[in-house]
Amino acid sequence: MTVDLMLAAARSFLFVLVTMLPILNPAATAPIFLSMTEGASPATRILLASRIARNMFWLMTGSMLIGSYVLDFFGISLPIVRIGGGLILASVAWRLLGATPQTQDSRAALAEAYTLDHAHRQAFYPLTFPISCGPASISVAITVGVTLHDVELVMSAARMGAALLALALIGVLLYLAFRYGEHFLRLIGEAGTAVFLRLTAFILLCLGVQIVWDGVRELLLEIMAFSSQPTTIHTVALWQ
Repeated sequence: MTVDLMLAAARSFLFVLVTMLPILNPAATAPIFLSMTEGASPATRILLASRIARNMFWLMTGSMLIGSYVLDFFGISLPIVRIGGGLILASVAWRLLGATPQTQDSRAALAEAYTLDHAHRQAFYPLTFPISCGPASISVAITVGVTLHDVELVMSAARMGAALLALALIGVLLYLAFRYGEHFLRLIGEAGTAVFLRLTAFILLCLGVQIVWDGVRELLLEIMAFSSQPTTIHTVALWQ
């Protein structure tokens, strides 16, 4: 049982890391953070990077842990959530595969709408939301949280714990990317950033298709089970 829990936790850790990291993408948002905090002291940037990383972690954690209960309140089934979330994943990955400099320009235009003083006072908006994590990442986090749920409470706790560790690691990467953004971008360069985006986008596309298939398969099984019920009842009635 312990080995099964460790394997499930490791798979959940890798699943959340590979799924959420390309969407949050600290390397892509670091230039926007630098442009918004241009002229700021190193201490101010360190403070902002720490606050943004914490805000991102709690926002994604709340989406994973509470999102499923919100869906239950509205009566949305898990297969539908998997299909919808998988489609979101696939669409985001497709956009990343065909990303152009216009995507960065649109984000930069959003960042330029806020002054430096405004960014200092409000680290959550827009530095955390929607620049660091937006509606798409929140939707995916809800889907991931639903996917990690299990019938057994211990297994579900192990998966969720590993997912939170993955989010914490992404938060650390976000903090490092924002704090050392200039050195990070100089290290990987434009070509390295483009290659990184394409590879992670392809993995994300495959994960999105897999989640959609899981949801479709569950729906098909439910339809088959429902369609077989009248036949079973009719057979029992004939024997009686």
